Parts: sequence; structure tokens; C-alpha cells
Amino acid sequence: MTRTTGKALRLTVLVGENDTWHHRPLYSEIVHRAHAAGLAGASVFRGVEGFGASSLIHTTRLLSLSEDLPVAVVVVDTEERVRAFLPLLDEVVTGGLVVLDDCEVVRYEDKRSS
Repeated sequence: MTRTTGKALRLTVLVGENDTWHHRPLYSEIVHRAHAAGLAGASVFRGVEGFGASSLIHTTRLLSLSEDLPVAVVVVDTEERVRAFLPLLDEVVTGGLVVLDDCEVVRYEDKRSS
């Protein structure tokens, strides 16, 4: 197994679970656009509790309704590729927050699968 490291840019898109784009979950649309754009990968994480611009707290706790939980779509790739992807987000994200972080990637590769 080899280990490679390098600089990257992490894109995190924070939206609500019920946000949609053309009757499809917004987080799914973002993942599919990232895939079509050839980005290295994308993952969706569902929050258990949070609030945004509305100041309403959404939670999964038993006694509360778990509606419109926070969702984070995370993409990590080179800075150039992530920044080139931003205009595709402009088309679909009408409310939410986009965070860009410089990061260092440690990637493990199995030589046997090559």
C-alpha cells in the first residue's frame, strides 16, 4: 500500500434535507453534478441537529419532528477543479452555505488493485 499526500480544496455545501432541484433532493443533484464534472469524489452527511438562517432548530430526537435536517455535501479535489465547479452550484443552490477550506490529502493506494 502506498501513501501519497498533497494540497487540495475541500468544498462543503450545507443545505436542508428537504431542499430540492426539479423535484430531486438538492444534495443528490450536487453529487451527480460533481460526478459529471469529473471531481474526485463527493459524500453526503446527514446532520442529527442544527439550524440555519431560519433560526429554527431541526433535530432527530424522539420527541421532536425530524423534518428538514441539515445535510452537508463534501467534495475534495484540486483547487482548480473545485473552483471550476462553483458555477454549477450557482445554478442549483438558492439557499444554504458553501464553505471552502484548504486541506492536505493523505491518500492510500493499494498497488495490487492497479
